[in-house]
Amino acid sequence: MNTRVLRIELRRSVAPWAGALVLTSALAFLYLLDAAWWRGTTAWTAQWTSLAMWTRSLLFYLWPLAVGLGALQGLRDHRSTMPELLTTTPRPARHRAAATAGATAITLTSAFALLVLVGGVQVLARTGYTHLGWLPISLVGALFLVAGALLGMGAGRALPSVLTPPALAMGAFVFTALMHMSLGRTVTTTAEGVQSTEPRRISLLSPAVEEVRSALLTLSAPVHAGQTVWLLGMAATGFALLIAATRRARLIALTPVLAGAAIALLVLPSDPRRMYVVDEAAAEPVCDGPVCVTTTHRTRLADLAGPGKEALRLLHGALGDRAPVSVRENSAVLPDGAVPRWSGETVLFDFDDGTVAAAKGGELTRALIAEAMVPGCTPVGWSSWGTEDFARAVAVGWVLGEPGPLPATESADLRREAEAETRPVWKELQALPRAEQLSRINAMRAAALSCEGDAFEALSGGASR
Repeated sequence: MNTRVLRIELRRSVAPWAGALVLTSALAFLYLLDAAWWRGTTAWTAQWTSLAMWTRSLLFYLWPLAVGLGALQGLRDHRSTMPELLTTTPRPARHRAAATAGATAITLTSAFALLVLVGGVQVLARTGYTHLGWLPISLVGALFLVAGALLGMGAGRALPSVLTPPALAMGAFVFTALMHMSLGRTVTTTAEGVQSTEPRRISLLSPAVEEVRSALLTLSAPVHAGQTVWLLGMAATGFALLIAATRRARLIALTPVLAGAAIALLVLPSDPRRMYVVDEAAAEPVCDGPVCVTTTHRTRLADLAGPGKEALRLLHGALGDRAPVSVRENSAVLPDGAVPRWSGETVLFDFDDGTVAAAKGGELTRALIAEAMVPGCTPVGWSSWGTEDFARAVAVGWVLGEPGPLPATESADLRREAEAETRPVWKELQALPRAEQLSRINAMRAAALSCEGDAFEALSGGASR
């Protein structure tokens, strides 16, 4: 491609405005809205994979925007009333199309790269785990923008109407929304009878990804491969429409995108557990004696090791041989609606748990004891407050020998409610002989670890349901 022609396209086409609009709108969306991408271990500036996934999630509106702007660019020849003049020039149509498409591809790719760079600079300052596993996620995201813009340009040239750009942009937005709503999801029921939804294979044709639930989750290789095939077909159709001069040629130009979609659906995984997978390298444990964290959070091990070992010592003194022997960051990622199952030998915790995230030193020790005694049976993706929290407060007080509030973010009213519920049970438990106390604690732990029964009722001396 002639670089002089490319420079002219960059100055006079819609391409620079498209890149600027994509970059500024994305940054405004991220920085002006206080949402999930700023919170916890999955913040978009916390880890590389989270950065790639959150910036990809912005494509739910950036991709339709690219399609609409591409269609606007495709109308340029029609607006200038010079299509017939261009057909009389000796320069092949594919050369003119390549210059226009190249300018658009460069600006959109540069805009998306700058967006990732803004987050990447902040990630470098916050994490000690650097890897390249996030790169395919971002590369496919940039390819989505380029392919969408090319498809819009081709459609704009094939259907030269002032209504084409907004219609295409709206159609692309509706397509993206449907892929993440009824059309692209399946309603499932867990073994515990909790309803949830899972993505279907067809939803992977959408540029956006699911909301980031864990810093350990990433997209699998078959997803990257299938989406790349789909996008290459889309880009080929867009370019073919740009140079097509007859109705027959335009119909033939649709072949790549249809073939790409068909092949992609054969390559893309159908099982949701093979779409979003745990990054094994990121989940690899890094340990200081019996206290372990994932490689992703290895910089936090130093602050956790002391309180973790102290929690194990106190638990052994209270529970004896039934006490857990290790503290580990939970690397299992369960689907929404699933009820967790726990082990009595290991204290599993999550840095996104409010009681752990907000705690340091002695408070962190208390929080880890709470996770060991009553880890919690709330289905994944849900939140609750009730008897489980009451049992946890009493159990921690029993291990430490004195009642006290748990480190948490609940309101003062909820804390007062917990105090009113737990104080009588605490006094009753303390009045019992040591053997009876231990019996009730063991019954409570059995109910809490198996998620079968009411831990607080067992602690109160009632029959576990």
